[in-house]
Amino acid sequence: MDATRIEPLSGGAANDVWRVRVAGRLAVGRLGVRSDADLAWETRLLRYLDREGLAVPVPIPTAGGRLFADGLVVMTYLEGGPPETPADWGRVAGTLRELHRLTRGWPQRPGWRSSTDLLHATTGTRIDLGAMPAEGVARCRAAWARLAGRETCVVHGDLNPGNVRMTANRVALIDWDESHVDVADLDLVLPGNAAGFDDEAYDIAAQASAAWEAAVCWDDAYSAKRLAEVRAVDSLL
Repeated sequence: MDATRIEPLSGGAANDVWRVRVAGRLAVGRLGVRSDADLAWETRLLRYLDREGLAVPVPIPTAGGRLFADGLVVMTYLEGGPPETPADWGRVAGTLRELHRLTRGWPQRPGWRSSTDLLHATTGTRIDLGAMPAEGVARCRAAWARLAGRETCVVHGDLNPGNVRMTANRVALIDWDESHVDVADLDLVLPGNAAGFDDEAYDIAAQASAAWEAAVCWDDAYSAKRLAEVRAVDSLL
């Protein structure tokens, strides 16, 4: 593959991410430590979503036809800016609902757990509930229990403005490193309640989302802040 590195991009602590040029076209290269099974799940998902019409980074095969090699994935580069207005976030919500519709029944990412799996399990990829205070685990599980029994699908898992690339014609979602199978509402806690939840549904989703972010990031200042947003067990029942 004729590839040249151009400049580093922000990609989180888990990956080394670069803007690259492949055969004269801009692309993104991401190097991390995920297993082949994990990367096979992600690249299969992205190719499927692209075929179904969603705007996502598409893996660029190596000269030998592989979609990843030694932890490296090279993907198409998507132009656009972050959502800024309530209308923008409404478009993002619509795109997320289409993602969720397309992936009902999708198999779980290898090694991952959903929020409701963690009502009984204690570990899954970056989550280790054993490292959290017992009282915090109880609060998180009480928040996730309110999602029990709901249908699952692929969730993006990291819906901050930097992971959305908007143009007048489409909404693109990038950085699928945290995507996994879970309850759709975890993706839909958006600015201005853009997904249009009623008060109770928004509270359930927001509490479960805060609990997830506390657990997946534990232990740093952000995770402590998110855990502080999860109410006491009695108030969630």
